[in-house]
Amino acid sequence: MTGIVGYGTYIPKYRLKLSEIAKVWGKDAGEIEGGLRIVEKAVPGFDEDAVTMGIEASKKAINMVGINPTSIQAVYFGSESHPYAVKPSSTTLGEYLGIGNNYFAADLEFACKAATAGMQVTAGLLASHNISYGLVVGSDIAQGKPHDALEYTAASAACSYILGNKQPEI
Repeated sequence: MTGIVGYGTYIPKYRLKLSEIAKVWGKDAGEIEGGLRIVEKAVPGFDEDAVTMGIEASKKAINMVGINPTSIQAVYFGSESHPYAVKPSSTTLGEYLGIGNNYFAADLEFACKAATAGMQVTAGLLASHNISYGLVVGSDIAQGKPHDALEYTAASAACSYILGNKQPEI
């Protein structure tokens, strides 16, 4: 049975209060916070991007499963905020983690569904027995146009899943 065998998450430690954003736009912070039911959001440090956050989440996932990174045969990286236009996030992640040079990899973009698409592809590879383990990452940096609801609500975080063929528990 194909499924999630491990996972990891990463949320940057820095926070931005919605009242600070509202102050810039001359808006009532109480009204915005009350309407959205949010008072702050996670934002990246100056040295963090979608890839660095994905690395942190992936290290936790690998440690949870207890496998050698070279056992991972597919890496799919879903994001709306890949840091480079022509340098793949998936292979940057794979290189950092020491996965090796023989694995399927792709960067995926599909609004909030990019990592879900990666899980679907990985599940297919596992079901066809083309791989033993696959790594799927969803990672984004807060983005939103000025004074849009996303400016107040879109935060930064990463999650990483290792999928494998599990034996059913009896």
